Amino acid sequence: MSEVLIDDDAGVRTITLNRPDRLNALTGSIMAPLADACADAARDASVGCVVVTGAGRGFCAGGDLKEGGADKAIVPANAESGSRAEQSFVRLRGFMETSRLLHEMAKPTIAMINGPVAGAGIGIAGACDLRFAAKSASFLTAFDRIGAGGDFGSTWFWTKIVGTGVARELFLLGEKLTADEAFAKGLYTRLFDDDALRDETMKAARRLADGPRMGYRYMKTNLNNAEDWAFEAALDAEALNMGLSTSATAMIWREKKKQDEQGGG
Repeated sequence: MSEVLIDDDAGVRTITLNRPDRLNALTGSIMAPLADACADAARDASVGCVVVTGAGRGFCAGGDLKEGGADKAIVPANAESGSRAEQSFVRLRGFMETSRLLHEMAKPTIAMINGPVAGAGIGIAGACDLRFAAKSASFLTAFDRIGAGGDFGSTWFWTKIVGTGVARELFLLGEKLTADEAFAKGLYTRLFDDDALRDETMKAARRLADGPRMGYRYMKTNLNNAEDWAFEAALDAEALNMGLSTSATAMIWREKKKQDEQGGG
């Protein structure tokens, strides 16, 4: 059974973590294909929007400590791959490309949070541009429970999304939040009844996939730049990207109009 499922529908690619019996907790066997799936979605021109979700009743419970998490394949120190700490870093950093790709790919990404999300799962959710959650969802950083500092970009994303004060509260106190509490803090973009979550998420995803893809590409670039760049540099990039996006969109629309006219003739 594949632990990462891929579904394409009208320009929307849905990537589903498929370990429902473990609340889609992460092991090496799921993290590697997940990173590959995100890389493929990023470079596939037919994909206009990416949705990430979990099978069953949860989004992602974080690393599966019972199964060894990211470190199951680490071997004793050796001349080829270094110390266990070095091996662990290289392995985990490769898996964490999932978060970088979801954040940086030139197309909108949505986390469809269908249940509990914790640990590394909050990094994956935070990497997405939008987070649509079911009312059965919950939110838990969980890193304090295992004496860990956080991974999958979680401390970076949530500081950017909700500010350093709320992020420090989430990570240091480690309190589990209900969907309503998470929504009130701005962790979730929208909140839906469980039976409406998928339909509402796909409605938004199809709207994005059908929208001006070049516009969204440069819009996301501007938004990402704004997280770190100085104001003047961001203004320069906005001015450049405005011209690039509108000219690209106009060219696409002209070509579409030409095709429509030829088809009508």
